[in-house]
Amino acid sequence: MELIYAGKTKDVYRQEDGNYLLQFKDDATGEDGVFDPGSNAVGLTIEGAGRAGLRLTKFFFEKLEQQGIPTHYVDADIDKATMTVKPAVLFGKGLEVICRYRAVGSFLRRYGEYCEEGQPLDAFVEVTLKDDVRQDPPITEDALDMLGILSTAEYAVLKDLTRKIAGVVKAELAKKGIELYDIKFEFGRVGQDKQIVLIDEISGGNMRAYKDGKHIQPLDLEKMMIG
Repeated sequence: MELIYAGKTKDVYRQEDGNYLLQFKDDATGEDGVFDPGSNAVGLTIEGAGRAGLRLTKFFFEKLEQQGIPTHYVDADIDKATMTVKPAVLFGKGLEVICRYRAVGSFLRRYGEYCEEGQPLDAFVEVTLKDDVRQDPPITEDALDMLGILSTAEYAVLKDLTRKIAGVVKAELAKKGIELYDIKFEFGRVGQDKQIVLIDEISGGNMRAYKDGKHIQPLDLEKMMIG
């Protein structure tokens, strides 16, 4: 296999059959040993985090597949902490799409003059560029179109998929008495028809989830959801 990309929380390899293999790591984003899904740096290593993230990702991707929501998922090997996926083309150099149900994190830091911490939000969707140097700047629909990253028609698909997928995750968490505050997704184009699909992962490492008002760490979330 050929190493294509060494990321913060996973490495990406190209297989001989054309599919890609994602190798999940035990590294998590954050600062000073404190987990933060919005951070641009690896802040801590949590033993078992890679497998836990993959278990939850497998769980959610298979839920989405049952509902006909398109993803790049093919299969997963929990013991090896690997996931096989269809090759996807990123938008530009990569976008992160966040769906927010409560005002926390960077939303609160930016708009705190107009909202209170934890204030309910109506599945607010925002897009940021994956750009560590510029600290993942938010970008608007018009700018995405003008810069040739994403057309307005594609943006509408992206926004709709984001809300649908976040809704599935939110509903599954709610079954365990857990509330989803926000979640971060990545998307890409797959196949000849350039279908927009969910890529990367859905794990505790890219969402904020709370139970009884307390933030749930990624490993604990996996245990609560899957056991």
